[in-house]
Amino acid sequence: MSDFLAIDEQLELIMRGVQDIYSKEDLIKKLEQKRPLRIKLGMDPTAPDLHFGHTVVLNKLRHFQDLGHEVLFLIGDYTARIGDPSGKNATRPPLTEAEVKANAQTYAEQVFKILDKDKTTIMFNSEWFGKMNAGDMIALASQVTVSRMLERDDFAKRYASQTPIAIHEFLYPLVQGYDSIAMQADVELGGTDQTFNLLMGRTLQGRYGKEAQVCITMPILEGLDGVQKMSKSLGNYIGISDSAGVMYQKILSMPDSLIPRYFELLSFKPMSEINALLDEMAGGRNPQEIKRILALELIERFHDKQAAENAHKSAGNRLADGELPVDLPEVTLSLNGADKLFITQVLNGANLAKNSAQAKDMLSRGAVKVGGETVDASFALSAGQTVVIQAGKKAYAKVSVAE
Repeated sequence: MSDFLAIDEQLELIMRGVQDIYSKEDLIKKLEQKRPLRIKLGMDPTAPDLHFGHTVVLNKLRHFQDLGHEVLFLIGDYTARIGDPSGKNATRPPLTEAEVKANAQTYAEQVFKILDKDKTTIMFNSEWFGKMNAGDMIALASQVTVSRMLERDDFAKRYASQTPIAIHEFLYPLVQGYDSIAMQADVELGGTDQTFNLLMGRTLQGRYGKEAQVCITMPILEGLDGVQKMSKSLGNYIGISDSAGVMYQKILSMPDSLIPRYFELLSFKPMSEINALLDEMAGGRNPQEIKRILALELIERFHDKQAAENAHKSAGNRLADGELPVDLPEVTLSLNGADKLFITQVLNGANLAKNSAQAKDMLSRGAVKVGGETVDASFALSAGQTVVIQAGKKAYAKVSVAE
């Protein structure tokens, strides 16, 4: 096809953020064929929600799509029932069929926030493994020795420490490798923790007389703490289903040291534009402004443009003077027989202050505004009034007094 970019131009985008490639020479040979390559990514639906760490490889898939290649997104509904032991020091419990189906549906919905649906083929490895019998599986198992399996780092460590390794765990890399044969994959993507499994596919394709796939590994994204890998269990993650306001708050709270890393792996901006922003930051531009640029891009991708523009107005985020949160709480208070409600009573009743002492403290500091105007302890509301109250920098409420 004549509409492919020059190989050097394709490689510039493909190699962005990549950890390792096995091998670049083989990839160039495939690109020289000037045909859409079949790019494989497999994910076991082990949890219902994805976070930004998962999107690193999905972003690379999108790069391949933008270059005109064919993306094969494999949902490992069969392998999920085995349980991938990658990075684990103990046998991972397999999922039930019902759990697999529910999670698979959620995965499919989430990945299309990144991938072009019209250029993506969703596949399930139960399509071919559901047809294999015991003899077929034994034939597959005969392709690799136990010593080869023990070269895998986590297996080697468990074997050395006499931690049990179940036989079915040895099947996992074989099954993932066979997926590449069934899918006729030219390239397979994965995190660095998947290197052994990806190379198994390359090996098995050769054993079965097929052209070996190229394996591309992407780095594991650090979480918001800047140290540990992003993980829901560690609480240092940004979920792609997080609300716009939560995404905004999390991105702006991350350490400045993560800015280059997150831009390279999560942004779709050209590296020339990213490097210009990083140069500005090095020259004294406020890092928070750079983070805000990234936050707006990512929120627009996972929500929409309007959500991105309003994300800073969500509860808990810092607002510019005069701005109101989009999720403004509404509270109706009763006079309970009184003629009016003093502002200290209103602050307590609307949960804008923990107690009367805090309410009085905020009033004495001039930290309470009604309708944008600062008020003192003498301010009161009468029946039928509705006002917007700001208490401190982040607490807001629309308060009505019942008639």
